[in-house]
Amino acid sequence: MAALWKRSKLERGADAAIYVALGVFCLATLFPLYYVFVMSVTPYSEVMRHGGFVLLPRSLTWDAYRMIFESPVVPRALRVTVSITLVGTFLNLLVTTGLAYPLSKKYLPGRSPAIVAIVFTMLFSGGMIPLYLVVNAVGIMNTLWALILPGLVSTFNLLIMKTYFENLPSEVEEAAKIDGCGDIATLTRIVLPLSLPIMATLGLFYGVGHWNAYFNGIMYLNDRSLYPIQVVLRNMIQMPNVSQELQTQNPQALARLPAETVKMATVVVAILPMLAVYPFLQKYFIQGMLLGSVKG
Repeated sequence: MAALWKRSKLERGADAAIYVALGVFCLATLFPLYYVFVMSVTPYSEVMRHGGFVLLPRSLTWDAYRMIFESPVVPRALRVTVSITLVGTFLNLLVTTGLAYPLSKKYLPGRSPAIVAIVFTMLFSGGMIPLYLVVNAVGIMNTLWALILPGLVSTFNLLIMKTYFENLPSEVEEAAKIDGCGDIATLTRIVLPLSLPIMATLGLFYGVGHWNAYFNGIMYLNDRSLYPIQVVLRNMIQMPNVSQELQTQNPQALARLPAETVKMATVVVAILPMLAVYPFLQKYFIQGMLLGSVKG
């Protein structure tokens, strides 16, 4: 009995240490987000009074958010980013599914060489300059398609989805074919409804990738009206004065706002949509990753 009590105390101590460590890790993860938000809504006079570091502001101001949404640049960049994310994620899932489903069938002729060729692209790349030349040659430079088509399929996501399809019960597809369903009907009516976890997981991967992408916008776009929000944010962070980037019609009001406050507000606007979407997909996320990455 003493040994059991002693082990129980050790287990409770270990659990407490784990919870403390997880709590500290969560605070360390959330604190930068909290600090950015606080700095975006704290009056600059209070920030300076506390030496540039405020945890609990005594008063709030939304002038920075009002200013960036009165500017035509940030709302336009948000519309561009939302369009790229929605259209790009849809096409990503469509093409990835169209490749992964046939590759999950062992009877497919040429399946093994095709998988080897696909994996080869994940290990070796042609590089930035050949990709730029291809994008320029196909005529999509300075268009939003340049932000979507070059990364239409991720090899890593393709392999995860292929493995997920391989783990689905073959009896279900066999029953569908006995009932007269062809391959496309089996995919759309049977396989895809059973694949919501992996579709949500890879959709989140693709969506976050499109939302956070800025390098392709810098490399392929010259028209500033096509800049996504991440490119606008990058330009604002690099500039000491944000009025030139925002192109506001009220530069006097913007001049009264500290540049750092406007930058912090733009960071919040850029990350908030993804933070809002993730909780709705979280229940599918872990399940899709586990079922799609382990073959059993």
